[in-house]
Amino acid sequence: MSKTITADLVDLDLSVGTKEAAARSLAERMVALGRVTDLDGFLADVAAREAQMPTGLDGGIGIPHCRSPHVVAPTLAFGRAPQGIDFGAQDGPADLIFLIAAPSGSDDAHLTILSSLARRLMNEDFTTALRSATSASEAASLISGEEPPAGAGPASKVPPPPEAAPAPGGTVELGAEVPPTPVGATGPGGPSAQASLAAAPVIGGSTATAGDGTGPSASASPAGGAGGTPGDGDRPGFRVVAVTSCPTGIAHTYMAAEALEKAGRAVGVEVVVETQGSAGFARLDPAAVAAADGVIFAHDVPVREKERFAGKPTVDVGVKAGINRPAALIDEVRAKAERGEITQPARAGTPVENAGEAGEGYGTKLRKWLMSGVSYMVPFVAAGGLLIALGFAVGGYDIDKAPSVAEHFVWGQADSWAALLFQIGGLAFGFLVPVLAGYIAYGMADRPGLVPGFVGGAIALTVNAGFLGGLAAGLLAGGTVLAIQKVKVPAALRGIMPVVVIPLLASIVVGFLMFLVVGKPIASLQQAMTDWLSGLSGANAVILGVILGLMMCFDLGGPVNKVAYAFAVGGLANPNEGSLKVMAAVMAAGMVPPLAMALATAVRGRLFTRTERENGKAAWVLGASFISEGAIPFAAADPLRVIPAAMAGGAVTGALSMLFECTLRAPHGGVFVIPLIGNPLLYLLAILAGTVVSAGLVILLKGARKPAPGAGNGEPEAAEAEARVAVAA
Repeated sequence: MSKTITADLVDLDLSVGTKEAAARSLAERMVALGRVTDLDGFLADVAAREAQMPTGLDGGIGIPHCRSPHVVAPTLAFGRAPQGIDFGAQDGPADLIFLIAAPSGSDDAHLTILSSLARRLMNEDFTTALRSATSASEAASLISGEEPPAGAGPASKVPPPPEAAPAPGGTVELGAEVPPTPVGATGPGGPSAQASLAAAPVIGGSTATAGDGTGPSASASPAGGAGGTPGDGDRPGFRVVAVTSCPTGIAHTYMAAEALEKAGRAVGVEVVVETQGSAGFARLDPAAVAAADGVIFAHDVPVREKERFAGKPTVDVGVKAGINRPAALIDEVRAKAERGEITQPARAGTPVENAGEAGEGYGTKLRKWLMSGVSYMVPFVAAGGLLIALGFAVGGYDIDKAPSVAEHFVWGQADSWAALLFQIGGLAFGFLVPVLAGYIAYGMADRPGLVPGFVGGAIALTVNAGFLGGLAAGLLAGGTVLAIQKVKVPAALRGIMPVVVIPLLASIVVGFLMFLVVGKPIASLQQAMTDWLSGLSGANAVILGVILGLMMCFDLGGPVNKVAYAFAVGGLANPNEGSLKVMAAVMAAGMVPPLAMALATAVRGRLFTRTERENGKAAWVLGASFISEGAIPFAAADPLRVIPAAMAGGAVTGALSMLFECTLRAPHGGVFVIPLIGNPLLYLLAILAGTVVSAGLVILLKGARKPAPGAGNGEPEAAEAEARVAVAA
């Protein structure tokens, strides 16, 4: 951690009154050293993390932290506030303030270095030494582990932070560490110790012996176990496995782990913790989980692969409870074990739940379910829509009246080939609503949701409920399956439940609801929306173009972008003049962000890093192909300037496309489907106008940015070089 904190990042007299002011004061030190590039942007990320959960801890500690694209290198700043600052801890204000800044997407080693501080904060000798430090250099040395706290004896030894570890090729990366040995690896004590969860982690290139109190898994030693001694092969009195996690996965995750392990050592209970942090997680050995007598979940985000721990006494609390009252949690899980209380076997998470970031409330889950359906629908939209467009391009707009190619096909006629393309595309496009519904249900309930989801989507087409009907059918199907799965059934029937019973019952329920209850009202709503689109003209059409343009450029391929795109594609199922205008506006706006970034890097390359200029070359092709994600690297590096500029250009393009009454029958393709666009020259003009507006705003905003103090001549390459020096040997 020697490169993570220096004396310049320490303030022993942090004289501010609020946590926001404290974060700003410490962040200014990071900016002065070139560790943070945008003070306000970084503080916004800190505030967003603070809004998720207060970062105050019992014992007078505040540990605001975040991952941010404005951070150049992993950095830790420390402030001592004698007057105390309220960070939301139950026992009062904090006087020891640690601001942790991690780059977005930073590597595992750096996040592990930051987590080691969280563990050390649980040691009283460490915090006492920080409170009595007389100089900034002394405090920095204590935090970096260069100077041990006075009075720290063997019984209260502070876990050393990771030291420099050899890197491939003989170089040394300062602040890096050797990853911990996974639980279940051979450790001291032989097979018996392995069975008793006594894995020995490697820290700083040296092995922490189980039971020596020096490593994250030190509590895996069978201290105090029912007459047993470490390595004697006897089974300890009680074993606990735990999982800790927090929204950021940097601090609270590891502090809760350390607190639980320390409390376990105090009462002779083996505690081994799986930290599901930002750097991912190493799964506990299944044998270790099987051997455990109880489970503790201390988490503020869903536990990944929770089904592994089913069938055991379980205590489920927030992560701060794991920090503040670990001994009580251990007592609680022991009491549950004595009463024989166990959790019921849990179903495995759905693919969406397993793959997603933890979150989250039901709003976030709903978004993921809907995005699951949209993501599986998009390939059908792209393939079917482009085949339809090619059919129109080859055979003209009357090709939809051609007879079936199965009955009439002339090999030498272009019209027959056009009809073939159109009819294949039409069939592929016909799967749009059933696939949407089926995979929304799949995201909610896994494979049992597919059949009722597809059935509901097909009924939505039958009753003319369209795209909205598909959304409703998918949610109804998933909800119905989840409800059926909660019903307890005899063991003899469990084998046929997912194959026969659930699809049968859920299809009946969804079919009844779609045909007789919600289908017709949704069909009426769909028709009203279609009529509204058909009647759009003048100012109303322009306003809709602005809104769609803003949505397409807000998150560059994310949920908001997908909502606007799905709205436009849904209109192609029953095309009319209005829906074709909407599709044109959506595609035009979606092309603007990457094209604008490409133009900006070409015009004012010195405002961008070398990597961004290379990305700008690729962005020309991505933008021309209607791939909005081509602007993501630029937005991730500087969101406060890039995203507003992109949205402004997208709004201009969307408005102009609607004003020019451009139309589009293909759902994708970019400039490659220009021949299929109504008013193609004006359409290109709308795209050009939005691109120029976005590029101009990006250049203006980046040009007005003040370079960070100490950043030299302000060239992006210089900043990149500083970042490399800060993290490399």
